[in-house]
Amino acid sequence: MSHPHSLLRRREEGIASVSFSELLFDLIYVFAVTQISHYLLHNLNWLGFVHSTILWFAVWMGWQHTTWVTNWFNPNIRSIRVLLFALMLIGLITAAAIPDAFGDRAWIFVGSYIATQVGRTICVLFILGKKHALTANFRRILGWFIISSFFWIIGAYMEGEARILMWAIAVLSDYTAPMHGFYLPFLGRSDSEKEWTIEGHHLTERSQLFVIIAFGETILMTGASLSEIEVWSFPVISAALISAVNSLAMWWIYFDTSSEAGAEKIREVTDPGKLGLKYHSIHVVLVGALIMSAVGDELVVNHPFGHISAEAVFVIIVGPVIYLIANMIYKWFTCHIVAKSHLIGIATLILIIPFTPYLNLLIINLLSVSVFVFISIYEVVGSIKKKHIPE
Repeated sequence: MSHPHSLLRRREEGIASVSFSELLFDLIYVFAVTQISHYLLHNLNWLGFVHSTILWFAVWMGWQHTTWVTNWFNPNIRSIRVLLFALMLIGLITAAAIPDAFGDRAWIFVGSYIATQVGRTICVLFILGKKHALTANFRRILGWFIISSFFWIIGAYMEGEARILMWAIAVLSDYTAPMHGFYLPFLGRSDSEKEWTIEGHHLTERSQLFVIIAFGETILMTGASLSEIEVWSFPVISAALISAVNSLAMWWIYFDTSSEAGAEKIREVTDPGKLGLKYHSIHVVLVGALIMSAVGDELVVNHPFGHISAEAVFVIIVGPVIYLIANMIYKWFTCHIVAKSHLIGIATLILIIPFTPYLNLLIINLLSVSVFVFISIYEVVGSIKKKHIPE
C-alpha cells in the first residue's frame, strides 16, 4: 500500500487481531446460518438444495467482502465501527428474509443484499478518496456489484425457474469476479500483489471463527432436536451422541491438522491476496457442507429408523464427501500436500451409497461418522510420526 490512511490498519504494528466489533458482527451470520439450515431442513428436496445454495453463497459473499474491508481498515476506529454496525443491521434484514426469499420477501432479501454490497463499497470509496492506491480496486468491485445487482433485481421481478437462473448468475458474478481481478473495460484488472495487501493471520482467524459458527449449528440442531423429543429411547440418544461425535471428528480434521497452516502460508507467500482469495473460495464450499451435515444430524436424531430418501442420503453422505473434498483442496492450497486419508474417506463414503436402501438413517450416520473418526486418528498418528522423524 503506497499511501497511508488514518483509518487503515498499521501493518507495522504486527499481527492484526480480530476485534470485538467483528465478533459482534458475526452474530448476524450465526442467525443467517441457522436460517439456511432450517430452510433446507423444511425444503429437503432438489429445489430446496438449489435455493439453499444460492442463498448461502449470497450470505457468504456479504460476509467475505466485509471481512476483507476490516482486514484493510481498523474496526476499532469509530467511523469504521459505525459502518460495521450499519452493515450488521442490514444483514439482520437479509437473514430474516431468507425463509421466504424465493417467495413474497424476494424484494426485501435483494434490497438488503444490494444495500450491503453496493453501500459498503461506496462508503469505502468515499473514505479512501480519489488518489489512494486502493481506490481503483474498489471502483472495479463497485462495478461488478452493480452488474450482479442487475441480475438480482431482474430475478426479483420473475418467479420460478427464471428467478433461480437470474439469481444463480448474480451469485456466480459475485463469486467469480475476484478470480479475474474484477476486470472491467477502461478500469482494467486489480493487481493482487499490489492492491490486495491483506494480513494473513486476520483473514484466516476470521474464516476459522465462521467455521466454528457452522460447527455450532451442527451441535445446536442436534441438541435442539433431542430436547424436543418427548420420549428418549435408546436409538434417539444414540443418534444424538453419534451426531455429536461426528461434529467433533469433523472439527478435529479441520482445526488440528490444517487451520494454522493457512495463516502461516499467507504470511510467507509474495502474493498473499491471491492465496487469500483461494482460501475464501474453498471455505464457502467447506462451510456449506457443514450446514448440510447439520441438516443430516437433525434428520437422524428425529427419525433414527426413518425412510431412506435420496435427499437424506445427500445430506448424510454427500455433505461429508464435499467437506472432505474442500479440506483436501484447502490443504493443497496451503501446504501442497495430498491428504491420502481424505481420499480413502471419500471413496469409503461413496461405497456406502449403493447399500443405503438396505440400511436405516442411524446406521448410515454411524458408518459416516466412523469414516471421520478413522481420518482423525490417521491424521493424529501421522503428525506424531512426523515429529519423531529426524531431519
